[in-house]
Amino acid sequence: MGNIDSLKVKIFADGADKAGMIEMYTKPLIKGLTTNPTLMKKAGITDYEGFAKDILKVIIDKPLSLEVFSDDLDEMKRQAVKIAAWADNVYVKIPITNTKKESTCTIVKELSDSGVKLNITAIMTLEQVRDVVLNLNPEVPAYVSVFAGRIADTGIDPIALMAAAVEITKLKPKAEVIWASPRELLNIFHADQIGCQIITVTNDILKKLDLVGYDLEDYSLDTVKMFYNDATAAGFKI
Repeated sequence: MGNIDSLKVKIFADGADKAGMIEMYTKPLIKGLTTNPTLMKKAGITDYEGFAKDILKVIIDKPLSLEVFSDDLDEMKRQAVKIAAWADNVYVKIPITNTKKESTCTIVKELSDSGVKLNITAIMTLEQVRDVVLNLNPEVPAYVSVFAGRIADTGIDPIALMAAAVEITKLKPKAEVIWASPRELLNIFHADQIGCQIITVTNDILKKLDLVGYDLEDYSLDTVKMFYNDATAAGFKI
């Protein structure tokens, strides 16, 4: 699989814990950060704008994706314009549809044409990728975020789909594909192999980076020791 130093794919940290985000921001390996309303809710955030503006005082020179949360397309657009104005390094996350399955491609085009940097999220089909790419302004940076991990959760190997998404997105030179919702560290290498430009990674997976290249015999022994030590600590007897 190679090593971390040879990777071309950019690793973005995915999270909403302020301390964790700042820690990831300081690491040279991390090239950007993303968050979403679900992660923010889990982190106990109640003041969306206050949190965003606070974290943007620290994260100033790496892209940060912040998501709209309205279900109305016009209100999504209003929120997107407001969020984009908070900092030059902000990418505004727009879901591929609202909860009524109404496509957001109309406002994607309007926002992209007005110069707003977008991260179109929750994409899971190549048809959705095509629709988004066709509506992006070729002169404005954008992320096309395909949820490979969730695709894999349905029993479908996402690698071929992700490779096709990369090819489609080449139609717009300033658009980049994100391999979103990875399930394991190996997905970083999968993304790299198919030429995917970005992968979003949660802190629990990022913590495994030190294992890359680790000797499997040693890892096997570590695992045996873990089982033995835990059984001993538990006082198990038969």
